[in-house]
Amino acid sequence: MRRGTLAWIIACGTAALAATVVIALWSTGLLPFTKSSTPETTDDGPVAEDILTAEEAATDFLENWVDDGRVVRRDQGGDTVSEGQAYGLLIALGADDEEGFESIWRWTQTNLMRDDGLLAWRWQDGGIVDSEPASDADVDAARALVLAGTHFDRPEFTEAGNSLAGAIMDSMTAPTPLGRILLPGVWAATGPDYPYNPSYASPVAFGVLADSTGDERWTELVTGGTEVTAALLAKSPLPPDWAQVTAAGAVNAMPGATGMDQDVRYSYDAARLPIRFAESCRDEDRQLAAQLVQPLTRDDQLPAALDLGGTALNTDEHPLAYLARAAASASAGDTSTSAEDLDRASRLAQQYSTYYGAAWTALGRLMLETDTLGGCPPLRN
Repeated sequence: MRRGTLAWIIACGTAALAATVVIALWSTGLLPFTKSSTPETTDDGPVAEDILTAEEAATDFLENWVDDGRVVRRDQGGDTVSEGQAYGLLIALGADDEEGFESIWRWTQTNLMRDDGLLAWRWQDGGIVDSEPASDADVDAARALVLAGTHFDRPEFTEAGNSLAGAIMDSMTAPTPLGRILLPGVWAATGPDYPYNPSYASPVAFGVLADSTGDERWTELVTGGTEVTAALLAKSPLPPDWAQVTAAGAVNAMPGATGMDQDVRYSYDAARLPIRFAESCRDEDRQLAAQLVQPLTRDDQLPAALDLGGTALNTDEHPLAYLARAAASASAGDTSTSAEDLDRASRLAQQYSTYYGAAWTALGRLMLETDTLGGCPPLRN
């Protein structure tokens, strides 16, 4: 694996890899501004918080993390990333906030749109500081735009979503023996072995874009994403944050996007996978999400970082971890445990105010409890 990893690193190119390392480190909280902060307290201890519904969590995110259409990572240096803009679009749609949606999309178009129609990844202090696109952000943005076009009766949103979808398909997907896969970025398209982020696969988003664009390659992505996920879960109880799909169709867990992080793990990236698969309308996807119940329920307290067998790598807690377990439990039919974990995530998100926690508290509930985002929620009321 070390020789293969080295060849992969060299093939990707120094500049692209440098950008990707930064993207991976920011997304997993390894740079100084991490997904943790001091809880709001009084002299008597942490402030007790109410449980937020999906709609309340969405409104809370829009009120506290969006400034004039820009989603601001206040806990991570005040920058903005395409992921945040995409989350903001989905959350504004979930909140039925047409004005907020339009404002977020206008800022995104003005400040992040590349010449090829994809979105630059990171903006700070008045300009783009990293122009590499991140495919999960672009897919989420395209999904939000297509759905908003219908929801708000705004055909220009649908047109923009279809255009973005076409750019994604042409630049950031690849056929493999397991089916077509979504690559993490343009930098990853060199092959013959492809870096892969399992949590970027979104059966619902792929299906929404297949229906809207009529491009059958999106249907191929649905199949490919499911096949790769099944192959990963056949090798370990939990999916890794990062993996590799080889030219021969093998899947290997990897220590980060470039094979250079500290260890193979299930953490802030991979925990999104059960949520994305739990909202799917396909039984095979929900069954994959349900497979994660056993390794995620060893203990009541669930650390944010685990090895692929489910052993804790630290004691840090994060709302996303509990949302992931809620998704797995709901997919397995355990709605009681799922509801408890959703509420736990809500409390934790309010005690420890972070961009990522607030975003996924809203997204998790919207995906698991409502059909606003185009899926088949397992906990719909």
